[in-house]
Amino acid sequence: MIDYIQLFKDRNLFNQCTNEIELNNLLNKKKIIFYIGFDATADALHAGSLVQLRAIKTLIKHGHQAIVLLGGGTTKIGDPSGKDASRQILTYETIQNNIENFKRIFEHYFRDFKENIKFINNDQWLDKLNYIELLRDLGSQVSINRMLTFESVKERLKREQSLSFLEFNYMILQSYDFLHLNKHENCELQIGGSDQWGNIVLGMEIISKINKKDAFGLTTPLLTTSTGKKMGKTEQGAVWIDQNKYSSYDFYQYWRNVDDNDVEKLLLIFSDLDKEEIKILIKEDINNAKKKLAYLVTTDCHSESSAQEAEEKARSIFENNSYDNIDEINFKIDSKLIDTLTSNSTVSSKSEAKRLIEGGGIKIDDDQINDINLTIDKSYNGKILKIGKKKYFKIIVNKSIYPL
Repeated sequence: MIDYIQLFKDRNLFNQCTNEIELNNLLNKKKIIFYIGFDATADALHAGSLVQLRAIKTLIKHGHQAIVLLGGGTTKIGDPSGKDASRQILTYETIQNNIENFKRIFEHYFRDFKENIKFINNDQWLDKLNYIELLRDLGSQVSINRMLTFESVKERLKREQSLSFLEFNYMILQSYDFLHLNKHENCELQIGGSDQWGNIVLGMEIISKINKKDAFGLTTPLLTTSTGKKMGKTEQGAVWIDQNKYSSYDFYQYWRNVDDNDVEKLLLIFSDLDKEEIKILIKEDINNAKKKLAYLVTTDCHSESSAQEAEEKARSIFENNSYDNIDEINFKIDSKLIDTLTSNSTVSSKSEAKRLIEGGGIKIDDDQINDINLTIDKSYNGKILKIGKKKYFKIIVNKSIYPL
């Protein structure tokens, strides 16, 4: 018998669960169908979503079947959970493009478990809902008093921030998703981030009242550092899982440079090493443990060959002091440094570039850059641009526009 709940706790994948004993018994009794939903509010997933992905992988490794619910319908509204303000309403075209990107990312991440995962778009049923029928069937089953107790609602009201009727309906639609999947897919468990607890519980209550069945909910914790700071962002912006938006080298370096105090926790989440192996690895050499972490996460999200290339590039730069394999960055002659850094997304914004310069965070070769208006002329061609402690680029000045 596998103690699934303890397994989730041991791997730092557990926040809370509706009924630990009954869910554990169910998971041991049979292979169940569970689901987790992702609204397509961006064109990629960031590193904070990896806890949920590891939770999915943990269950499907033991033969359970996952439904990844793509929120084509719910994204049209916007989930207020964990948000201080209303989400921007996206166009249908943007939502569809984001969903296609999400599916590509998921298919790659779960490439070894294709038989254990199914993708469904909730727009299939939400777009066809008759509002009068929805009110009749669910309206009498949902207590406004109950919904007002959810943290996502309480916090917004406490701050006297607007909570639109549109957003209020989101909770009902997510509950309807669980109801629909329970009825048509025999889905018995919903997994979500810690901010989804109220929505999950509401769905379970509706299933109990309408489908007359038991259902379960389990939430995962936020991905945080030992100091409680959310992970998944850097000074340059979000750490995207998608290799098309965030290079394998930068992704590898993000995990390679986590704080020493976070390594054990992160290896428990993102590796299959047992606790004793991890403790020995860290005790013997914390830097090797960090390299192991970076290699494993990059392999998981990108590929093993990408992890190998990133590892070799890092070794070349930081251990052998060689810049032969670093990325190039192209400048037009006499262009401003900060304009190019922001236009190619090397840094997230001009204000961020200025902050880095003012804080001494940008060097060319070994010369610290203090001039926010610095222009790059042909004398900079071939020099090494250093941003922070770990990002290195070779400057290439566009020779085609050199004066004759």
